[in-house]
Amino acid sequence: MATRSTDPVTLAPQAGDVVVLGGPGTADPAVLGGKAARLADMIAAGLPVPPAFCLTTGLFTRYLADTGLAGKIEGAEGGAVRELILATRIPAPLADEVLAAYERLGRPRVAVRSSALKEDSAARSFAGQHDTVLDVAGDAALLDAVRQCWASLWSARATVYRDGDAAEAMAVVVQEMVHCDVSGVLFTVDPVSARPHRVIVEACQGLGEGLVSGRVSSDLFVVDDRSLEVVEERVRYKVAKWAPLAPGKIGMTKVDAADRSVPCLDHAQLAELAGLGLRVREHYGSEQDVEWGLRDGVFQLFQTRPITTRPLPGDDAARAGTLSPYVVQQPDPVQHGTLWSRMDIGEIFVGLMTPLGLSFARYYQKNVHLDCAAALGVRDTGDADLHMGFYQGHVYLNISYSAHLLGQALPTRDQRHFTKRFVGEEVEGGALADYANPFGKFPGGVEDLLSTAHWLRCTAAEAVQMTSRSKEMVTSRLYEFDRARRLDLSRMSRRELHAELTRNLGYFHDSHVGYMPYYINAFGFYGILTELCRLWLGEEGRNLQNRIKTDMSSLRTVESAKEIWAVAQAAKDRPRVLKTINEEPLENIAAALRADDEGAAFWERHMEPFLRANGTRGHQEMELSHPRWIDDPSYIFQMIRRYASDGFSADDILRRSSGYHDDSREILKKLSLPQRKVIETVISLYALCSELRETTRMSMITSIWLVRNVVYEVGRRLVEAGVLHSLDEVAHLGFEDVRAYLAGDADETAAFPRERIDGARRLHEYRKRLPEPPLTFIGEHDITQAVRPAPGGARLSGLGASPGRVIGRARIVEDLVWQADEFEAGEILVTRYTDASWTPLFAIAGGVVTDVGSMLSHSSIVSREFHVPSVVNTKYATQRISTGDMVMVDGDTGTVEVVEG
Repeated sequence: MATRSTDPVTLAPQAGDVVVLGGPGTADPAVLGGKAARLADMIAAGLPVPPAFCLTTGLFTRYLADTGLAGKIEGAEGGAVRELILATRIPAPLADEVLAAYERLGRPRVAVRSSALKEDSAARSFAGQHDTVLDVAGDAALLDAVRQCWASLWSARATVYRDGDAAEAMAVVVQEMVHCDVSGVLFTVDPVSARPHRVIVEACQGLGEGLVSGRVSSDLFVVDDRSLEVVEERVRYKVAKWAPLAPGKIGMTKVDAADRSVPCLDHAQLAELAGLGLRVREHYGSEQDVEWGLRDGVFQLFQTRPITTRPLPGDDAARAGTLSPYVVQQPDPVQHGTLWSRMDIGEIFVGLMTPLGLSFARYYQKNVHLDCAAALGVRDTGDADLHMGFYQGHVYLNISYSAHLLGQALPTRDQRHFTKRFVGEEVEGGALADYANPFGKFPGGVEDLLSTAHWLRCTAAEAVQMTSRSKEMVTSRLYEFDRARRLDLSRMSRRELHAELTRNLGYFHDSHVGYMPYYINAFGFYGILTELCRLWLGEEGRNLQNRIKTDMSSLRTVESAKEIWAVAQAAKDRPRVLKTINEEPLENIAAALRADDEGAAFWERHMEPFLRANGTRGHQEMELSHPRWIDDPSYIFQMIRRYASDGFSADDILRRSSGYHDDSREILKKLSLPQRKVIETVISLYALCSELRETTRMSMITSIWLVRNVVYEVGRRLVEAGVLHSLDEVAHLGFEDVRAYLAGDADETAAFPRERIDGARRLHEYRKRLPEPPLTFIGEHDITQAVRPAPGGARLSGLGASPGRVIGRARIVEDLVWQADEFEAGEILVTRYTDASWTPLFAIAGGVVTDVGSMLSHSSIVSREFHVPSVVNTKYATQRISTGDMVMVDGDTGTVEVVEG
């Protein structure tokens, strides 16, 4: 709904305690509270602010006195006070004053916002601590929203934020609701980086609540505050927005397809908006955080507050501009000579990670990774701090140090056999040929003999026990999964919860150590196969390792797609069940099925077995903040909708993954019998290790889910205690803080200081705005100098990961849950990167193209198993290709071309 005018509404001053904002003498924070005083001041200064009135602190005091609540709340617990206010009606004389002001405003739909005395002050912002009620209409709804805002003065989170200060009076703003086309925030100074003259604008489709909550994608723009020119922009593919779903109901919905890949604002609009931000900064004489919206081409300002937090020396934000993944400064030859890579590091570390995810990765580095190295037969596992690094929110493997230590093992005595597997095109060629490892070679002599003997013993033991260990891991995974489903963590004391986390971390350790040999051995046999094809077959053997039928269609990851297909067929056989899945909102489907007799039977017979086998899968699995399929089955329901509507039978996917025929065996016949037997043996070993890797991988990711369960139980308790605003903020906690809290006696506020949570959030938001760092680099990397793709590029080069050539319509996929039902069979899947949770889409994709990836990334392996042409590591496919483009994907040459826009 558009506002009728950008000019303030002029109403007669009220004799009571309801004040029209923007009139003379109405900007006193003691009367209006901090937020309303700021809005009144902005209106008086001629800034574009929607018309509003304020229920003053005096009216709130009268309410408490007239209802007798003043005496009842003295000394009462905050929760009890809140419930009292919510249950106590506003007396008629006061209600009449409020409704009369609402009438004079024109009775539009309104946003009702709290305005506490110290809100939006220079000392504290109180951002998000008190309630806002959006899209309110009607007398009764307005009065209920007012009481909700008053009651939020005693919410748990506001009480914690006050840190012992007494609750003071609360004013309430009633402001005309603007159903924005585009919304966002503007910072008159970069809140994390120290770079000058940078006005930061973040913009999303729809209402700004989606951006504030972190649930929608946004564009980033940087405007020079001297020239008002746009000096940097990062346009994201925007799938969802926060918008009206029905009168009085605001929620998530899809962005129109035409608006998804275009900038939210053009350069002229950005200059206009930045100019407004600078007017606000000049008016207040300090840097400001401004909330804004755009409706029908007209900007409105909804709120401004001083930027109360800046990076502190020594905190994580101070490392925002660091150039090296090393956590601790190293000697210069090491600092500038280390080869870093994030290719093929288990896929679970792919992509930008939250503060919680990074801190959990750090726990893994310190407590698990060395034992994983030992499981490979490495006698001296070295210094844990040197194995991994962290750069701008991404996890990197220290290839130089790993190669140095793996020199103890016979297959990797020559470091080049290891390093070349982790090197992307960024450092290929001469850079790698001339590369000298700053850690040198592992010592020879007696140390070398001892290490070799140790590796031989471990390798022999692994050959004997690899199959039996796999079976044990499968059995233990099911036991741990079933046990976790029976537990009620909410009933546990803190000490009991600490014991549960300790137990789960032990299983996390053991499952990762057990999994690592399968992963590395599959990796190694693939490398041997590649090398043998090159040596014995020359040009004819180029890329042959990706064309050989390895009969791995039973891989656990591929099986998950088949099983979703089977569940979809079962739903199709039950029209009432399928109707529920197709028509209910995603978040309601599970409950709706269980509430129906036929749906409950379907759930028990089909959904439960599927979730037991696959439910701990999820996106970017080491990232604890991401829900798994069993936590949120929305993606599963989307894929059931997709599979059920395409008219395929369950046999289609089975034939696609197992009925493939290729002519690579004819090429192998050209080899001598001994050579052919060697290659066939390597293929067999690669297939065996790959199958065991996929089977035991479920144990590994289940162990992460078990840890996540405990962390989120802590999160729920922190929300109840008011330390966190919502469960979304769990992503900004530190894993070691969670462990320390469960192990100690400190209360929630001491264990999780608000300043630390906010600092972690700011740093993560900063990292989200940065370009994607390279897969590999040597020494240090300046991400601010990242190369931007040339505009208008219609041809991309990458790695040909799965052979074949296909032409089809492109579909950019940013969010699996929101877009799975849009994906049409035969389309070209174009995305930044994939992991195991994407597998069901591969079953119907015509081709796969990714920005990031390598020959052994998930995208490559699963594309080959489904025989889908694939090109990975194109870097800019999601920026140069648009949904609907006709695209040619050549998995043999590694090229992608837009043949029709």
